[in-house]
Amino acid sequence: MPQHAQNTRVCRDCNGFATAAITTGVPRPDGSRATLRVTCPTCKGTGTARRVRPLGAVIK
Repeated sequence: MPQHAQNTRVCRDCNGFATAAITTGVPRPDGSRATLRVTCPTCKGTGTARRVRPLGAVIK
């Protein structure tokens, strides 16, 4: 029996990949590379977008 997928709103800027690790290319003394963690500024690292009410929507 098929399962239904959750209908979550994905951030349009990061497409759900909210955090990225970027290598600086600078080697450390032990041979590893230094990395920077960067989060999406739009969704603040959650990967989801908040629901936006259309303009002119009436709140009851």
